[in-house]
Amino acid sequence: MEIILLLIRLLLFAVFALAGIGKLLDLEGSEKALKAFGTPEEFAKTFAVALPFAEIVFAVCFLFTETSWLGAIGALILLLSFIGGMIWQISQGKAPDCHCFGQIHSEPVGRKTLIRNIGFAVLALALVAQGRDFQGLNLADTDSGMIQTMMILALLVLSAVIVYFLKSIHKQQEQIIRRMDILEALGKDGTALERSDAGDPGDGLPIGSPFPDFELPDIRGRRVVFNDIISENRPTLFFFVSPTCEPCKSLLPEIEAWRTELENKVNFVFVSSGKADENLEKFSEKAASYILLQKDREVAESVVALWTPTALFVGAEGKIASHPAAGDTAIRELVEKIKAENLSRDFVYFTNGNRNGRSPKIGERIPEFSLTDIKDREINTQDFLGKTTLAVFWSLGCPYCRDMVPELKAWEETRDESAPHLVIFSDGENDEHHDMGLESQIVIEKNYATATKMGMQGTPSAVLINEKGEIVSETAAGAARIWALLGKRKLN
Repeated sequence: MEIILLLIRLLLFAVFALAGIGKLLDLEGSEKALKAFGTPEEFAKTFAVALPFAEIVFAVCFLFTETSWLGAIGALILLLSFIGGMIWQISQGKAPDCHCFGQIHSEPVGRKTLIRNIGFAVLALALVAQGRDFQGLNLADTDSGMIQTMMILALLVLSAVIVYFLKSIHKQQEQIIRRMDILEALGKDGTALERSDAGDPGDGLPIGSPFPDFELPDIRGRRVVFNDIISENRPTLFFFVSPTCEPCKSLLPEIEAWRTELENKVNFVFVSSGKADENLEKFSEKAASYILLQKDREVAESVVALWTPTALFVGAEGKIASHPAAGDTAIRELVEKIKAENLSRDFVYFTNGNRNGRSPKIGERIPEFSLTDIKDREINTQDFLGKTTLAVFWSLGCPYCRDMVPELKAWEETRDESAPHLVIFSDGENDEHHDMGLESQIVIEKNYATATKMGMQGTPSAVLINEKGEIVSETAAGAARIWALLGKRKLN
């Protein structure tokens, strides 16, 4: 029995020492993981240092029978905290990176990590149950035992350092390969390729706008329409790729791993171009089941995915739910956000940072207000309930706003009952607005107080509001983006 207890102590020593050293080698990652588990931001940095320090202290305690019992109690408390946090994250549908062994090894929270921690907790509990005076053989009873203990400590630290440097070298190699891929994509024989048509990879349809409908063949010729994809009532991650894109191929192993990890939570769809055999050669048979082929780049251009690879997250209801993630680094960041999010909650969306320095108002209720429109009719917050509304903010002094008038008139004449109700918040005089001849409600508010609370960012701009009075899109600035919220126009 004493030998078994010694083996348990040595195992727990190795586990906690590696965990502590690994976290100390990546304090930034430790802080990020703690935040993902709900640690308040003001405490995360302190805990990121305190946690690995505690793990190393408990690890050393396991080497000596005099301190093993206290170490087992401390380790058990930590493990139970980890287990509780993991169960909570899993119950919320989230899978943040556990960062269990820091720089040495880390993986998303799941059944595997939960079972592993429960196993370690059972071992720690066994030591606690034995009591302070019965912790097995003592390595330090003799001089030779003390030397062996010191050698174990030295070997463990050396192993952690070697693993860290091997991972650093591997990461540097991956970065070099990615840069070589980019250089190959950018030019041949030293001549740079013109990319004037590529646009800004940060552009894209506004979050909350409908993903454009399409009908495309898959790699085996079967016709697939957009409704076929969203009919599974799951969000979809679209990857816009090309058979001539080397970075796309380099990213494929990671995409396959993500697809396995997010199975039954997220659909994965490749939208490519070219011939079927070109794509099979590029992406292999394994990816063939989810590759759709554009005739040219019509679908990619309709959502402003002008670079390859680009990823775009679309909600289960078919609405754009992320900004385009252009390039492998941005795609990895987007996928990490997706893995850490509870995808079953309302208003799930992902941004590439707050545009114009303002965060979207998505999910917020519209402010309480009561105003009068140009026909002396009262309009207030209650009028927005029970129907979808497009709230447009503009000014008569804005030439881009005036340019929208003919198109708005045409839309008023042709829209059906399912189209959103239109309310325009403007400034100026009533008579000038009457002269425009619009049927939609126009509210004059000179200080734009209501518009500002709804997220207005210049004129013209707009947001979509659902029947509950909740904002369901980011602010669409400019006529093209406003029409995109209605699914009426692609961006150029």
